[in-house]
Amino acid sequence: MTQDNQPQLYSLSRRKMLAGLGAVGLASAGAGLGTSAYFSDEESFENNTLTAGTLDLRVRYEASYDGDGAVENLADEAMGTQDGDPAGMFYDLDDVKPGDSGHVEFCFDIVDNPAYVWACGDLSQDENGMNEPEMAVDDTPDLGELGDSIDARLVYCDEDDGELVEGEEIVSGSLVDVIAAISSGAALDGDGVAGLSPGEQSPYDDVVVGDDEEYITGACVCLFWEIPYEVGNEIQSDSLTMSFEFHALQARHNDGTTNPCAPSIVTRTGEGFAKQQEFATEQETSFARGRYGNNGPSGSWEVAVGPDVGSADTANYVWTPGDTVPFSYAYDGSGNASFTLDGVNVGSAIPAPSGKLAITTKADEATVSVANLQLDLDGVPVTLSGPDAISASNDGPDREVTYLVFDTDGADVANAFAISGDVTVDVQGDYPGSEEGVAFDISVE
Repeated sequence: MTQDNQPQLYSLSRRKMLAGLGAVGLASAGAGLGTSAYFSDEESFENNTLTAGTLDLRVRYEASYDGDGAVENLADEAMGTQDGDPAGMFYDLDDVKPGDSGHVEFCFDIVDNPAYVWACGDLSQDENGMNEPEMAVDDTPDLGELGDSIDARLVYCDEDDGELVEGEEIVSGSLVDVIAAISSGAALDGDGVAGLSPGEQSPYDDVVVGDDEEYITGACVCLFWEIPYEVGNEIQSDSLTMSFEFHALQARHNDGTTNPCAPSIVTRTGEGFAKQQEFATEQETSFARGRYGNNGPSGSWEVAVGPDVGSADTANYVWTPGDTVPFSYAYDGSGNASFTLDGVNVGSAIPAPSGKLAITTKADEATVSVANLQLDLDGVPVTLSGPDAISASNDGPDREVTYLVFDTDGADVANAFAISGDVTVDVQGDYPGSEEGVAFDISVE
């Protein structure tokens, strides 16, 4: 733990800094606001192009608070790191009230290799009960309003002779809006240019260990916040917890599009039917299927979605053996699913999903390959920690059945989600013509 009168610089040996601004509380007729800093050396760069020990992200941070017209620099508050445990009170403010404001500044040092820097954040808030003044103006006893009542701006910033200079604005709005905008990851530009898409941003330059203490290698980021004077009793007793993460990915061999903030879901493959091997009840609550059928424009179906085969919505589709075509499955979070195979769409009401998702491939005298799988949860693309393809191939008396499972849980699939990818079906000359012999399924637990 370090405490002095200068902003402190902390090294994080595994390229990740987690700063939590937490335990925000308001009480009685005034307000209370408390925040704390947490650090983590958790490794978060699996499957990225990194060389161990050759890239460090070091973060310097400062804070200020204006509660009565006099700005207080809080940079000398207790700060430090100890194996990812809470590092003390970094931003601890009492009796915050309408009209108060402050800021937090984060600056970055990239050691040994130029790197792309990403920021991501999270915020949750609670009502914490309601006193009499709040009950008179607030009819939402289960929802906190504090984060919605704080005006916030996230901007690039710099210092000039000790004066903080604002640069281009990254995002502004309520504190809830600002954190939501970076919750799934925001690519920071080393030159401080806002509005760039991932891949367009400049990396942060690197420094050599042992350089002068004041070595910031790119644009800093500042969060400014203010509670407007007109905010009233509706925020009394409310609380919120907010956190930031910063990630560095070396620029060499990367194009800046890899998002380390994206949530991750484990995938794995196996033999047999996924529902029998992976689902708790060995049954699926709903399915989608693309099968070879009779491969004609009428008669037996080739595309289906629904709770079961008997009640599914079906359509015909003519396969071209060997061609790779796109497919997608979407659940709207309200009991409806749709399945599209190469432009042919079917839809059905289904029971609420409750757990894992899976792809099963089935091949009899054929090859069925599913590749380039992507999973979106509630509109957010997910990083797949494991395989993103599965195939089955058979040239004999029995069909081969294989699967890939997404290790989701009930919370992951409670809202909207989507699975997409490409499928290739290639039948052999001695294919027996069984309608179910060649197919791929999407199974929902």
